[in-house]
Amino acid sequence: MRMKLSLIISTYNQPESLAKVFLGLAQQTSLPEEIIIADDGSSESTRKLIESWQNKFGVPLRHLWHPDNGFRKTTILNQAVAAATGEYLVFMDGDCVPHAKFIADHRSLAERGFFVQGRRCFVRESFVGDFQLGKTSILLWALRGRIARPHKSLRFPFAVVFRNHGQRGIIGCNMAYWREDVLAVNGFDESYMGRGMGADSDLGSRIYNLGRARKFVYGRALVYHLDHTIMPRPHFAANRARLDETIQTGKIRCELGLNQYLKT
Repeated sequence: MRMKLSLIISTYNQPESLAKVFLGLAQQTSLPEEIIIADDGSSESTRKLIESWQNKFGVPLRHLWHPDNGFRKTTILNQAVAAATGEYLVFMDGDCVPHAKFIADHRSLAERGFFVQGRRCFVRESFVGDFQLGKTSILLWALRGRIARPHKSLRFPFAVVFRNHGQRGIIGCNMAYWREDVLAVNGFDESYMGRGMGADSDLGSRIYNLGRARKFVYGRALVYHLDHTIMPRPHFAANRARLDETIQTGKIRCELGLNQYLKT
């Protein structure tokens, strides 16, 4: 039986980028069973964009939204996990355009006992407006320096996979977990504050502590990050300390997490 896969896309007031993501999803060789937009309080323009795509994928497109009350990405992601019907969850950000075989690659990489960490390259900010999957020559742009970290922009004939428990490179813009594993660790820890270092690495670390390992993948399951100005990260030090505690204590379940949104 075909594995049921839910794609969860986080976004906040980036409708131009999200539109490029949707164009990328429309070119997928294998679609997810559902697409869930985890919206951390975007304005009306994002809602209208999502509505305009409602009937274009051939699979449900669901928009989960809560009011804009500061950075609460972990909250809306937990609500998305609770709402997801798939047994396998692929997470990406709404400013990361997926390769046409992104979903197909994640399906083939899925393996019990592991989560999957995909990689990203960066479309340089000055060229973001011109980037469009299917029309942009990735190789040419990489050679011309329009894409940073070009070795992460090209799909290889085979996946290069490192199986490990590493901390480097745990990023929420391209990762996949079995839903039952995310439930077992109580999802994202909502006590993390602000952007940057923290919640994604914490989730991965608690999955490690659950007894799982990581498939760190190059050459498959690619995303093209539409680069932008880096936002301030005033809570970096506190989040780093919280993450260090999770790693050192071997914590598995967070206290402020997914169970708030599960139906009993």
